[in-house]
Amino acid sequence: MMPSTRIASGDWARGREMELIAAVQSAMLSAIKIPEWDRDVVVDLYDASRRIIPTGRSEGFTRIEIELFAGRSLEAKRALYRSIVRNVAALGVPENDIKIILLDVPLENWGIRGGVPASEVDIGFKIDV
Repeated sequence: MMPSTRIASGDWARGREMELIAAVQSAMLSAIKIPEWDRDVVVDLYDASRRIIPTGRSEGFTRIEIELFAGRSLEAKRALYRSIVRNVAALGVPENDIKIILLDVPLENWGIRGGVPASEVDIGFKIDV
């Protein structure tokens, strides 16, 4: 249901995809209080011929894009950023090589549960954390 997360990184993570997913998922559980059952995370890995990383960053450069229901507080977003960086850095990625992009999407722009706008569904948890 929500959020939908895409992690893009390099070959360093090959064979460690589930660790990377767990690092990001656990940060979302603690910081923005999503339910345990709420899972939609994918990992895309690229070799050096298929990506350009920012100048001064390592091959460990990792971009994490999270599309989520709009409504989280700035405090919750800050906590999410810190938690993701801490968890992904524990896998060996330098903290400055982690880029996080949150895309706040209004509830009416999510078609869920058979094509119903999320704004018309009882989602069963709080968004305004």
